[in-house]
Amino acid sequence: MGVLACDRGGCDKVMCDRMSADGRWYLCSECFAELVSLGVDVDIDEFMSGPPNCGWDPPDSLAYWDKRFPLAWKRSAAP
Repeated sequence: MGVLACDRGGCDKVMCDRMSADGRWYLCSECFAELVSLGVDVDIDEFMSGPPNCGWDPPDSLAYWDKRFPLAWKRSAAP
């Protein structure tokens, strides 16, 4: 298995657990937590090109973003 680096601009994290449902991006847990904290009205292209601001606490939008960026091992286990 290779390194799954975070595709967010400016993030240097590797071994990401999440991949976008469309397969475009890998996302580390810190960037995912920040994304979740921003809610569901986020321009994902803008978010992915912007610098990370780690340290966010995920609110109620977790279910929404969990579907958009499922854990990679769940995607490979799906029938």
